[in-house]
Amino acid sequence: MLALELLAVSKRYGARRALAGVDLAVPAGSALGLLGPNGAGKTTTLRLLLGFARADEGSVRLRGLEPSEPASRIGVGYLPERLALPGRMTVRGCLRLHGALAGLENDEIDGEVAAVLRQTGIADRAEDRIAGLSKGLAQRVGFAQAFLARPDLLLLDEPTSGLDPIGVRDARDWIATARESGCTVLVSSHVLSEVERTCDRVAIMHEGRIAASGAIHELVRPGEDLEAAFVRVVRG
Repeated sequence: MLALELLAVSKRYGARRALAGVDLAVPAGSALGLLGPNGAGKTTTLRLLLGFARADEGSVRLRGLEPSEPASRIGVGYLPERLALPGRMTVRGCLRLHGALAGLENDEIDGEVAAVLRQTGIADRAEDRIAGLSKGLAQRVGFAQAFLARPDLLLLDEPTSGLDPIGVRDARDWIATARESGCTVLVSSHVLSEVERTCDRVAIMHEGRIAASGAIHELVRPGEDLEAAFVRVVRG
């Protein structure tokens, strides 16, 4: 069963070609690292999957559904690269709002919020206003809101941005825990070492296309690490 699939997907923004015939399939329960230089098309791919934009050509599916169908996003946790949280709200208030938007019942929101506060290590900052948080703490709030969806599919765009070394290690543990529960994970990142530790498959994008994809051990040649394989693929 595929958790998400793109078939011959193309997308333009005016004169700029963002995607050109992208084919990508992610089996349920796997963890895929989506890699590529700046402007390769990674964020556009996520936007199409979430229904924030429409493909000009091709087919996009989440669990067999079109992203325009609200049911396709049930159980999807999303952490965007540019995290915009309501600065005047407290951490708890923000998460309560996200819990309601994720479809949690009123009588379960407080318990779920408390659980993700503990999971992401910010229970002691629950009454702080978002505007007063450091970037790293705000990123932890971003993880917390993604987990509130009770996700079976996590889409993470540069998830370790702003995190200190302890936060990076915690994020790695959170992703591992999600995978152990059967969650499908897609990580778009420039931090190749973290992708190598958290994912079993990678897709390398370049100039709006998938330049290489497969299991990490298949793409990395003897004597290479993932960074060396990435450079080889992108530079040709």
